[in-house]
Amino acid sequence: MKSKLLEKAFDPSEFKQNGYQIIDILSDYLQEAQQNELPVTKHHKPENELGFWNRTFPIDNYTIYDPIKIFKSIIDRSIHLHNPNYMGHQVAVTAPLAALTNVLTGLLNNGMAIYEMGEAASAIEKITTEFMCKKLGYQEGSGIMTSGGTLANLTALLAARSKMIEKDVWTKGHQPKHVVLVSEEAHYCVDRALRIMGFGDDGIVKIKTDDHFKMDLDELNLSYQENVDEGNHIMAIVGSAPSTSTGAIENLNGIASFCQEKNCWFHVDAAHGGAAIFSPKYNHLLNGVEKADSVVIDAHKMMLTPGIMTFLLFRNKSDSYQTFSQKAQYLWADDHSEEWYNYGKRTFECTKEMMAVKFYILLQTYGEKLFEKYVDNQFDLTREFAHIIKENDHFELATEPDTNILCFRYLSPNHEPNSLNTSIRQKLFNTGEFYIVQTKLKGKVFLRVTIMNHLTNKTNFQKLISKIEELVLLLKD
Repeated sequence: MKSKLLEKAFDPSEFKQNGYQIIDILSDYLQEAQQNELPVTKHHKPENELGFWNRTFPIDNYTIYDPIKIFKSIIDRSIHLHNPNYMGHQVAVTAPLAALTNVLTGLLNNGMAIYEMGEAASAIEKITTEFMCKKLGYQEGSGIMTSGGTLANLTALLAARSKMIEKDVWTKGHQPKHVVLVSEEAHYCVDRALRIMGFGDDGIVKIKTDDHFKMDLDELNLSYQENVDEGNHIMAIVGSAPSTSTGAIENLNGIASFCQEKNCWFHVDAAHGGAAIFSPKYNHLLNGVEKADSVVIDAHKMMLTPGIMTFLLFRNKSDSYQTFSQKAQYLWADDHSEEWYNYGKRTFECTKEMMAVKFYILLQTYGEKLFEKYVDNQFDLTREFAHIIKENDHFELATEPDTNILCFRYLSPNHEPNSLNTSIRQKLFNTGEFYIVQTKLKGKVFLRVTIMNHLTNKTNFQKLISKIEELVLLLKD
């Protein structure tokens, strides 16, 4: 017996009607946000926000809600990244065409751990990962896509362990006395990945950074020797390109040479800065990345795509098959062959989203020049903001920017600097006019911006500075 409710849920004409209305809403939203006619955020306390949504949930069989009204409510109560005053976290200001691709892949829903469940998407992923390998300088490389940098870093380090410790670690388990050296400014997901792998406190060695918050190579050498003297085996060294807090890209060439000399796996977390490979102006910042054994690059940060999609690229093709080796008779016949098209052999995900399509559509429509222009624009803007900061006696830079991340703080003889800058950030966020964040560097609290919106300009920076100065005047001594 046919269900009228199911027919309604899958009705093409209803889909078209809702689709037209939603596109109209999103187009209006895009225009209003880009012209700063919407606040960056309408901040609500967690319990108030929960209460708002609880008032219409759970649904019952007697109340029918208009999906268009729900869409409008979600837009109204969300962060508006397309507002030029958004300078918060490292999240892509999504290109509209890439967002439309989410509709396509969401409707098709080809879970592509095996080829026959996602033939087009599997081929597109191979094409795009090999394209990225070539851009990176990997002539014989190979790669996969994962749902985010955290998963990609974990997968890369598992591959490193499998190759550098023993081939059958997957079946025999982890052996003791192995460590990984990583900058104290590295993203927390690297630490988390190693803890998941069982390294614990003793297996994760944090290397001190220099005055520019980059891994100090003298400290690296010292720490390496101390671990060798203690009988530890250094499995891998992780470089940041850049570190999340400061946007500082480490001396990848220096770390690569060290790894080659010591026979260590060299992994680079370039989740944010990896897109600089598209920029002739700024790709020198990544010199040495081509010598890494594995590299992580997030497309949902600096490649204008919706989250989440991450490239995990290996310099040697065979290394991308190191991580997993399992029987799954109902998925593939041969457990050990290197089948590029069965991605379940190389990833955690048994159901893989068609994520490569989002990057592929932008690349095919606008060309790689789109990413070059975006990277150049954002990095240039950040250097312009740094210049504005340096010209104001009330502010101090943490360090000159490498990328589009900038840390600075307000200094006042009448206020303790850490509490002052913490207060500035919170009060600024509460206004809804700007969105910036904060970080702590060597014990000092800094305001932190990431210039993600291509429409952000000098006027936005000057207004931000003025707003901060206005808020400081309102604070009691």
